[in-house]
Amino acid sequence: MLKRLRFLVVLILLGASVVHTQQTEFRLRAGRVLDGTGKVLLNATVVVRGTTVAAIESSDPNHRVDTDLPHATLLPGLIDVHSHIGWHFGSSGRFEPRAQTAAQDILYAAENAYLTLMAGFTTVQSPGQPGDVDLREAIARGVLPGPRILTSIIQITPHTGTAAELRQTVRELKRQRADVVKIIDSMARGGIERTMTRDQWAALCEEARTQGLRTMVHAQTSQSVTAAVDAGCTQIEHGTGVDDSALKLMAARGVYFDPHVGVVMQNYLRHRRSFLGVAGYTEESFAGMEQAMRINAAMIQRAVATPGLKLVMGSDAVAGAHGRNGDELVERVRQGRQNPMDAIASATSLAAESLNLGHTIGRLAPEYQADIIAVDGDPTTDITALTKVVFVMRQGKVYKAAGLRIGGL
Repeated sequence: MLKRLRFLVVLILLGASVVHTQQTEFRLRAGRVLDGTGKVLLNATVVVRGTTVAAIESSDPNHRVDTDLPHATLLPGLIDVHSHIGWHFGSSGRFEPRAQTAAQDILYAAENAYLTLMAGFTTVQSPGQPGDVDLREAIARGVLPGPRILTSIIQITPHTGTAAELRQTVRELKRQRADVVKIIDSMARGGIERTMTRDQWAALCEEARTQGLRTMVHAQTSQSVTAAVDAGCTQIEHGTGVDDSALKLMAARGVYFDPHVGVVMQNYLRHRRSFLGVAGYTEESFAGMEQAMRINAAMIQRAVATPGLKLVMGSDAVAGAHGRNGDELVERVRQGRQNPMDAIASATSLAAESLNLGHTIGRLAPEYQADIIAVDGDPTTDITALTKVVFVMRQGKVYKAAGLRIGGL
């Protein structure tokens, strides 16, 4: 198993090295450029110097370009604010909550990171497992090709501890260099269902703010959402059963909402045989997923229609879904009737804002990180174009250029 995974990573690195290049100046011209905030430029050239965007210019046929994409759309690298980067299927094809060794876990995560980057996602937030830290650092060093990683390291439940213990847990996460605190409101243990108490909520959200950490909350009901928002938490995940009052509350408080309607349930059902019988996945749980998909279809329409609600894009990608993250945006437009440009912003500028990175990523603009992708077609008229990624650059380095000639390569 370990030899196979090592071989896989070697192949990934060799494949990435074919186009993995960084020039002093790189000029990328396209028929259409989206800046991530709703602006569209036609026939423009993005100039990259080092790791950042230096300028965006009107195209001049007399100027040199390194890559010309007249029929493609350039946009900022996509951001997935909820992706379980380490979840994988083992050698048997079955879901494997943990590999036999920590090394195998990291190698599976590296494979998922590569697939995610090739799908145009240059930043992901993983909520979370301890191996995320090593993966984050390896990618940051340039050892492995993958998206920028942010992680919660662990997930906190009502059983994690008392209010005082939870404050200490948050402080320890800060020491371990977590980027966010992931909170699961409802959790069963020994057949007993518990939810966070008022004191636990206060401890988690207040201590996170004190430590300069964001909070993301797994919440499925309006009651959970209200408790989390009132405690000062900053992002809500899932929200399958939320009502209009909870949606309006999030909008009024400026809380980011990340529903999941296009990837995770569909992936579970697509890979039913790989999950069934492992880690509590039963026929009853799959029936519940089918019901949740129907509820989500109505919920996303109400969420999209809620004025001022900050919808950000997370796929909740698990084993089998990495590389298909963009399906979430397709379904938000299809099911939720979200404006395609708003959907794009939810995975670029607004997602970056939710990560407190809105001044460095999520936009195509001077001085922003050169995280740039190109897709075949116009996603403002056909959102499925976001799943047809032909070019990927992260921090000025080209990782994917399907059928393109890059510089002297």
